[in-house]
Amino acid sequence: MKLYSFDVDGQRLEQLPLAARRALDHAGWKLALAAWTGLPLATRQALTRLGSQPVVDVAAVARSLQAAAPPATRCEIVADPPREAPPAAVVAAFAPHGKLSLALWTSLGDLDRYALQKVASRGNPERLEAAYAEIVGYTRLSTHLRPGGGVQMVNVGVKPVTERRATAQSRVSMNREAFELLKNNAVPKGDVLGIARIAGILAAKRTAELIPLCHVVPLTHVSVELVLEEGACAVQILASVEAHAKTGVEMEALVAASHAALTVYDMLKATDRGMSIGPTRVLSKSGGASGDFAAEPAAESADPALDPPTERDLATEHT
Repeated sequence: MKLYSFDVDGQRLEQLPLAARRALDHAGWKLALAAWTGLPLATRQALTRLGSQPVVDVAAVARSLQAAAPPATRCEIVADPPREAPPAAVVAAFAPHGKLSLALWTSLGDLDRYALQKVASRGNPERLEAAYAEIVGYTRLSTHLRPGGGVQMVNVGVKPVTERRATAQSRVSMNREAFELLKNNAVPKGDVLGIARIAGILAAKRTAELIPLCHVVPLTHVSVELVLEEGACAVQILASVEAHAKTGVEMEALVAASHAALTVYDMLKATDRGMSIGPTRVLSKSGGASGDFAAEPAAESADPALDPPTERDLATEHT
Protein backbone atom coordinates (compact mmCIF):
# COMPACT_ATOMS: atom_id res chain seq x y z
CA MET A 1 0.00 0.00 0.00
CA LYS A 2 1.63 3.21 -1.16
CA LEU A 3 0.68 6.55 0.42
CA TYR A 4 2.06 10.01 -0.31
CA SER A 5 2.55 12.39 2.60
CA PHE A 6 1.36 15.35 0.49
CA ASP A 7 -1.87 13.46 -0.21
CA VAL A 8 -3.07 11.91 3.06
CA ASP A 9 -2.48 12.41 6.75
CA GLY A 10 -1.29 9.14 8.24
CA GLN A 11 -2.62 5.59 7.90
CA ARG A 12 -6.25 6.15 8.95
CA LEU A 13 -7.28 6.87 5.34
CA GLU A 14 -9.89 9.45 6.19
CA GLN A 15 -9.22 11.03 2.81
CA LEU A 16 -9.32 9.17 -0.51
CA PRO A 17 -5.64 8.56 -1.37
CA LEU A 18 -4.30 8.73 -4.89
CA ALA A 19 -3.65 4.98 -4.95
CA ALA A 20 -7.35 4.31 -4.23
CA ARG A 21 -8.36 6.92 -6.81
CA ARG A 22 -6.23 5.05 -9.36
CA ALA A 23 -8.01 1.79 -8.50
CA LEU A 24 -11.39 3.46 -9.02
CA ASP A 25 -10.30 5.14 -12.26
CA HIS A 26 -9.00 1.89 -13.74
CA ALA A 27 -12.23 0.10 -12.82
CA GLY A 28 -14.50 2.96 -13.96
CA TRP A 29 -16.11 3.76 -10.62
CA LYS A 30 -16.80 7.04 -8.82
CA LEU A 31 -17.12 7.15 -5.03
CA ALA A 32 -18.29 10.02 -2.82
CA LEU A 33 -16.13 10.96 0.16
CA ALA A 34 -18.95 9.99 2.55
CA ALA A 35 -19.11 6.55 0.95
CA TRP A 36 -15.33 6.21 1.24
CA THR A 37 -15.20 7.08 4.95
CA GLY A 38 -18.19 4.78 5.55
CA LEU A 39 -16.27 1.75 4.30
CA PRO A 40 -14.44 -0.36 6.92
CA LEU A 41 -10.77 0.55 7.30
CA ALA A 42 -9.78 -2.90 6.03
CA THR A 43 -11.75 -2.29 2.81
CA ARG A 44 -10.17 1.15 2.31
CA GLN A 45 -6.75 -0.39 2.82
CA ALA A 46 -7.55 -3.12 0.30
CA LEU A 47 -8.61 -0.57 -2.33
CA THR A 48 -5.44 1.43 -1.70
CA ARG A 49 -3.31 -1.71 -2.11
CA LEU A 50 -5.11 -2.54 -5.38
CA GLY A 51 -4.31 0.92 -6.74
CA SER A 52 -0.68 0.60 -5.70
CA GLN A 53 -0.13 -2.43 -7.95
CA PRO A 54 1.21 -2.06 -11.51
CA VAL A 55 -1.92 -3.83 -12.84
CA VAL A 56 -5.18 -3.03 -11.05
CA ASP A 57 -7.54 -5.96 -10.41
CA VAL A 58 -10.76 -4.24 -11.50
CA ALA A 59 -12.94 -7.18 -10.43
CA ALA A 60 -11.53 -6.97 -6.91
CA VAL A 61 -12.23 -3.22 -6.91
CA ALA A 62 -15.89 -3.85 -7.79
CA ARG A 63 -16.23 -6.41 -5.00
CA SER A 64 -14.74 -3.98 -2.48
CA LEU A 65 -17.35 -1.36 -3.38
CA GLN A 66 -20.42 -3.55 -2.80
CA ALA A 67 -20.95 -2.23 0.74
CA ALA A 68 -20.47 1.46 -0.18
CA ALA A 69 -23.25 3.83 0.90
CA PRO A 70 -24.17 5.82 -1.00
CA PRO A 71 -23.36 3.31 -3.76
CA ALA A 72 -20.51 3.88 -6.18
CA THR A 73 -21.54 5.08 -9.63
CA ARG A 74 -20.13 4.17 -13.01
CA CYS A 75 -17.88 6.65 -14.80
CA GLU A 76 -15.42 6.75 -17.67
CA ILE A 77 -12.38 4.51 -17.24
CA VAL A 78 -9.18 6.54 -16.80
CA ALA A 79 -5.87 4.83 -17.62
CA ASP A 80 -2.38 5.77 -16.49
CA PRO A 81 -0.51 8.37 -18.55
CA PRO A 82 1.79 6.77 -21.15
CA ARG A 83 5.27 5.75 -20.04
CA GLU A 84 6.74 6.65 -23.43
CA ALA A 85 6.73 10.41 -22.76
CA PRO A 86 5.29 12.82 -20.17
CA PRO A 87 2.14 14.62 -21.36
CA ALA A 88 2.81 18.22 -22.32
CA ALA A 89 0.25 19.49 -19.80
CA VAL A 90 2.00 17.64 -16.97
CA VAL A 91 5.42 18.99 -18.00
CA ALA A 92 4.03 22.53 -18.13
CA ALA A 93 2.31 22.25 -14.75
CA PHE A 94 5.49 21.16 -12.98
CA ALA A 95 7.87 23.45 -14.92
CA PRO A 96 8.04 26.06 -12.10
CA HIS A 97 9.15 23.33 -9.68
CA GLY A 98 11.50 21.23 -11.81
CA LYS A 99 12.04 19.43 -15.08
CA LEU A 100 10.25 16.24 -16.10
CA SER A 101 12.68 14.77 -18.63
CA LEU A 102 11.99 11.65 -20.66
CA ALA A 103 14.61 9.66 -18.72
CA LEU A 104 13.12 10.76 -15.42
CA TRP A 105 9.53 10.08 -16.50
CA THR A 106 10.27 6.56 -17.73
CA SER A 107 12.07 5.74 -14.48
CA LEU A 108 8.90 6.41 -12.44
CA GLY A 109 6.42 3.72 -11.43
CA ASP A 110 2.85 3.54 -12.72
CA LEU A 111 1.31 5.04 -9.59
CA ASP A 112 3.89 7.84 -9.48
CA ARG A 113 3.10 8.86 -13.06
CA TYR A 114 -0.64 8.66 -12.37
CA ALA A 115 -0.23 10.79 -9.24
CA LEU A 116 1.76 13.46 -11.07
CA GLN A 117 -0.88 13.69 -13.78
CA LYS A 118 -3.70 13.93 -11.21
CA VAL A 119 -1.96 16.67 -9.27
CA ALA A 120 -1.12 18.52 -12.50
CA SER A 121 -4.78 18.49 -13.54
CA ARG A 122 -5.78 20.33 -10.32
CA GLY A 123 -3.16 23.08 -10.73
CA ASN A 124 -2.72 23.83 -7.00
CA PRO A 125 0.77 25.42 -6.72
CA GLU A 126 1.46 24.19 -3.17
CA ARG A 127 0.34 20.66 -4.02
CA LEU A 128 2.36 20.70 -7.22
CA GLU A 129 5.49 21.68 -5.31
CA ALA A 130 4.90 19.05 -2.62
CA ALA A 131 4.19 16.30 -5.17
CA TYR A 132 7.31 17.13 -7.17
CA ALA A 133 9.47 17.13 -4.03
CA GLU A 134 8.14 13.77 -2.85
CA ILE A 135 7.78 11.84 -6.11
CA VAL A 136 10.58 13.31 -8.20
CA GLY A 137 12.78 14.64 -5.43
CA TYR A 138 16.50 14.27 -5.99
CA THR A 139 15.96 12.75 -9.42
CA ARG A 140 15.74 16.27 -10.78
CA LEU A 141 19.52 16.26 -10.21
CA SER A 142 20.18 12.67 -11.28
CA THR A 143 17.98 9.91 -12.66
CA HIS A 144 20.09 7.48 -10.62
CA LEU A 145 18.88 8.87 -7.27
CA ARG A 146 15.58 7.94 -5.63
CA PRO A 147 13.45 10.66 -4.01
CA GLY A 148 13.76 9.07 -0.57
CA GLY A 149 17.44 8.23 -0.90
CA GLY A 150 19.25 5.29 -2.45
CA VAL A 151 19.98 4.61 -6.10
CA GLN A 152 18.26 3.06 -9.07
CA MET A 153 19.04 1.92 -12.60
CA VAL A 154 17.50 4.17 -15.23
CA ASN A 155 14.78 2.51 -17.31
CA VAL A 156 15.83 2.71 -20.98
CA GLY A 157 13.19 0.28 -22.22
CA VAL A 158 11.22 2.88 -24.19
CA LYS A 159 14.26 4.42 -25.89
CA PRO A 160 14.81 3.57 -29.57
CA VAL A 161 17.75 1.47 -30.68
CA THR A 162 20.21 3.69 -32.52
CA GLU A 163 23.81 3.56 -33.69
CA ARG A 164 25.93 4.62 -30.70
CA ARG A 165 29.58 5.63 -30.90
CA ALA A 166 32.03 7.09 -28.42
CA THR A 167 35.76 7.76 -28.30
CA ALA A 168 37.73 8.34 -25.10
CA GLN A 169 41.32 9.30 -24.44
CA SER A 170 43.82 8.63 -21.69
CA ARG A 171 47.57 9.04 -21.32
CA VAL A 172 50.42 7.52 -19.31
CA SER A 173 53.54 9.61 -18.64
CA MET A 174 56.77 7.97 -17.46
CA ASN A 175 60.52 8.49 -17.06
CA ARG A 176 62.98 8.03 -19.93
CA GLU A 177 64.19 4.61 -18.76
CA ALA A 178 60.68 3.14 -18.74
CA PHE A 179 59.86 4.74 -22.07
CA GLU A 180 62.97 3.31 -23.76
CA LEU A 181 62.10 -0.18 -22.52
CA LEU A 182 58.58 0.25 -23.85
CA LYS A 183 59.71 1.65 -27.20
CA ASN A 184 62.16 -1.19 -27.73
CA ASN A 185 59.70 -3.86 -26.58
CA ALA A 186 62.20 -4.84 -23.88
CA VAL A 187 59.90 -4.82 -20.84
CA PRO A 188 60.45 -8.03 -18.81
CA LYS A 189 56.71 -8.60 -18.44
CA GLY A 190 56.18 -8.76 -22.20
CA ASP A 191 54.45 -6.83 -24.99
CA VAL A 192 53.05 -3.85 -23.08
CA LEU A 193 51.16 -2.25 -25.95
CA GLY A 194 49.63 -5.51 -27.15
CA ILE A 195 48.53 -6.60 -23.70
CA ALA A 196 47.18 -3.14 -22.83
CA ARG A 197 45.14 -3.13 -26.04
CA ILE A 198 43.57 -6.50 -25.19
CA ALA A 199 42.97 -5.37 -21.58
CA GLY A 200 41.12 -2.28 -22.79
CA ILE A 201 38.91 -4.29 -25.15
CA LEU A 202 38.05 -6.84 -22.46
CA ALA A 203 37.29 -4.08 -19.94
CA ALA A 204 34.91 -2.33 -22.34
CA LYS A 205 32.93 -5.57 -22.67
CA ARG A 206 32.61 -5.80 -18.87
CA THR A 207 31.72 -2.19 -18.07
CA ALA A 208 28.36 -3.12 -16.52
CA GLU A 209 30.22 -5.30 -13.99
CA LEU A 210 32.63 -2.51 -13.07
CA ILE A 211 30.44 0.62 -12.96
CA PRO A 212 27.32 0.43 -10.76
CA LEU A 213 23.98 1.03 -12.52
CA CYS A 214 25.45 0.77 -16.04
CA HIS A 215 23.39 -1.26 -18.49
CA VAL A 216 24.75 -4.28 -20.31
CA VAL A 217 25.30 -3.05 -23.87
CA PRO A 218 25.86 -5.45 -26.81
CA LEU A 219 28.98 -3.92 -28.34
CA THR A 220 29.57 -4.31 -32.05
CA HIS A 221 33.13 -2.95 -32.12
CA VAL A 222 35.89 -1.90 -29.75
CA SER A 223 39.18 -0.38 -30.87
CA VAL A 224 42.06 0.56 -28.54
CA GLU A 225 45.05 2.33 -30.07
CA LEU A 226 48.24 3.24 -28.18
CA VAL A 227 50.59 5.87 -29.62
CA LEU A 228 54.10 6.54 -28.29
CA GLU A 229 55.04 10.19 -27.66
CA GLU A 230 58.82 10.29 -27.95
CA GLY A 231 59.36 13.85 -26.75
CA ALA A 232 57.03 13.58 -23.77
CA CYS A 233 57.96 10.01 -22.73
CA ALA A 234 54.30 9.11 -22.73
CA VAL A 235 51.71 6.82 -24.29
CA GLN A 236 48.46 8.26 -25.60
CA ILE A 237 45.50 5.86 -25.59
CA LEU A 238 42.42 6.20 -27.80
CA ALA A 239 39.49 3.86 -27.25
CA SER A 240 36.57 3.81 -29.68
CA VAL A 241 33.37 1.84 -29.05
CA GLU A 242 30.29 1.18 -31.20
CA ALA A 243 26.93 -0.48 -30.54
CA HIS A 244 23.34 -0.67 -31.77
CA ALA A 245 21.68 0.06 -28.44
CA LYS A 246 19.18 2.08 -26.40
CA THR A 247 21.83 3.81 -24.32
CA GLY A 248 25.20 5.41 -24.98
CA VAL A 249 28.65 3.83 -24.85
CA GLU A 250 30.68 6.67 -23.34
CA MET A 251 31.35 4.65 -20.20
CA GLU A 252 32.56 1.69 -22.24
CA ALA A 253 35.02 3.94 -24.05
CA LEU A 254 36.24 5.50 -20.80
CA VAL A 255 36.63 2.10 -19.13
CA ALA A 256 38.59 0.78 -22.11
CA ALA A 257 40.97 3.76 -22.13
CA SER A 258 41.38 3.72 -18.35
CA HIS A 259 42.00 -0.02 -18.12
CA ALA A 260 44.53 0.09 -20.93
CA ALA A 261 46.34 2.90 -19.08
CA LEU A 262 46.33 0.93 -15.83
CA THR A 263 47.77 -2.07 -17.66
CA VAL A 264 50.62 0.05 -19.03
CA TYR A 265 51.32 1.24 -15.49
CA ASP A 266 51.24 -2.29 -14.09
CA MET A 267 53.70 -3.62 -16.64
CA LEU A 268 56.16 -0.73 -16.20
CA LYS A 269 55.86 0.03 -12.48
CA ALA A 270 59.01 -1.95 -11.62
CA THR A 271 60.97 0.63 -13.62
CA ASP A 272 59.01 3.77 -12.76
CA ARG A 273 56.58 3.86 -9.85
CA GLY A 274 56.08 7.60 -10.34
CA MET A 275 54.19 7.29 -13.63
CA SER A 276 51.08 9.44 -13.98
CA ILE A 277 47.81 8.65 -15.72
CA GLY A 278 45.58 11.24 -17.36
CA PRO A 279 43.85 13.29 -18.34
CA THR A 280 41.15 10.78 -19.21
CA ARG A 281 38.09 12.14 -20.99
CA VAL A 282 35.44 11.56 -23.63
CA LEU A 283 36.47 13.04 -26.96
CA SER A 284 33.28 12.42 -28.88
CA LYS A 285 29.95 10.61 -28.81
CA SER A 286 27.06 10.22 -31.21
CA GLY A 287 23.61 8.65 -31.23
CA GLY A 288 20.65 9.07 -28.90
CA ALA A 289 18.24 11.84 -28.00
CA SER A 290 20.88 13.99 -26.27
CA GLY A 291 22.65 14.57 -29.59
CA ASP A 292 26.28 14.45 -30.62
CA PHE A 293 29.21 15.71 -28.57
CA ALA A 294 32.76 16.71 -29.43
CA ALA A 295 35.24 17.83 -26.79
CA GLU A 296 36.92 21.18 -27.00
CA PRO A 297 40.52 20.98 -28.22
CA ALA A 298 43.06 20.50 -25.46
CA ALA A 299 45.22 23.41 -24.39
CA GLU A 300 48.03 24.06 -26.85
CA SER A 301 51.03 21.85 -26.11
CA ALA A 302 54.52 21.38 -27.39
CA ASP A 303 53.70 17.88 -28.61
CA PRO A 304 50.87 17.72 -31.21
CA ALA A 305 50.24 14.11 -30.19
CA LEU A 306 48.71 15.40 -26.97
CA ASP A 307 45.83 17.06 -28.83
CA PRO A 308 42.60 15.14 -29.36
CA PRO A 309 42.11 13.60 -32.81
CA THR A 310 40.34 15.54 -35.52
CA GLU A 311 37.16 14.35 -37.24
CA ARG A 312 39.37 13.07 -40.05
CA ASP A 313 41.48 11.09 -37.57
CA LEU A 314 38.37 9.51 -36.02
CA ALA A 315 37.04 8.62 -39.47
CA THR A 316 40.16 6.56 -40.20
CA GLU A 317 39.94 4.49 -37.02
CA HIS A 318 39.12 0.79 -37.28
CA THR A 319 35.52 0.08 -38.22
